[in-house]
Amino acid sequence: MSADLDHCREAIRHGSRSFYAASKLLPSRVRDPALALYAFCRLADDAVDLQQDKAAAVLDLRDRLDLAYSGTPRDTPTDRAFAAMIRDHDMPRALPEALLEGFAWDAMDRRYETLSDLRAYAARVAAAVGAMMTVLMGVRDAHALARACDLGVAMQLTNIARDVGEDAREGRLYLPLDWMAELGLEPDAFLADPRPGPELAEINRRLLKEAARLYNRSEAGVKALPVTCRPGILAARHVYAGIGGHVRKAGFDSVTRRARTGTGEKIALLALSLAQSGWLSVMPRSAVLYASPLDEVAFLVEAAAHADDRAAWPGRAETLVTVLRQLEHRDRAMRG
Repeated sequence: MSADLDHCREAIRHGSRSFYAASKLLPSRVRDPALALYAFCRLADDAVDLQQDKAAAVLDLRDRLDLAYSGTPRDTPTDRAFAAMIRDHDMPRALPEALLEGFAWDAMDRRYETLSDLRAYAARVAAAVGAMMTVLMGVRDAHALARACDLGVAMQLTNIARDVGEDAREGRLYLPLDWMAELGLEPDAFLADPRPGPELAEINRRLLKEAARLYNRSEAGVKALPVTCRPGILAARHVYAGIGGHVRKAGFDSVTRRARTGTGEKIALLALSLAQSGWLSVMPRSAVLYASPLDEVAFLVEAAAHADDRAAWPGRAETLVTVLRQLEHRDRAMRG
């Protein structure tokens, strides 16, 4: 098991520097399963993103998930560590299935008409991971889970704002279509020739404004987490918000520039997170903790809060099956 975790650690160190930095502040009882979780999710994302046949890659992930939950994972370090994490923490299956559904949406080149539609996507590919992290900490309180999902959505919106140019050059588009229409940007024309400009700047400004709102809401949930876990979660919050800050400093141009936080800045943000976790210990709980979850993440909160997630949300499995069937039909049609 130690060798499997070492493999996961190396995969995250090279593939997700922001999470790797934040994970250093987590206690080992949470950090080790979190590395297994992130390695599986990161490599799964790459498996879909980098494959020409994206539909087949998603369907393969479905099979890997089935094997992991049956206790017979594929004989790879990542899959073995992920299966151990599921077993040791009684991880509700609806959470990684939500992530798989998000990958399926990517494979189908799905576009998002409104900000709510985009939040629904972020719920699957990011908030689901936040909910799983909260479960790893031993927390299944619905209010804490809602705030963890806020953080996941905020981080994904930040990623989308940062990666507009990179995504467009790969033929991917995550900007709300109603905002693009309002500002006179035609989606296919933008993909064919992505350029910075006042219209894109306004869209990125709106995305990051929504992310900032959710980052602020998420902080109220940190006090509901174990004391030893708070610095690592605050670090993730500050590092990703810092990426958004760099997008702002670039005039919201994420086509010709790619925002990133440097090593020195990360160290400063880690120190801030340690200090802030100390302040939280003497501060009363914020009433924001009890705010209703985003509509788009409510199914994740319900699933994580209940050991028997299928009983809590019986329609979720059928939803995933429908999406995967659509993907299989598309896959067959493309193969002729």
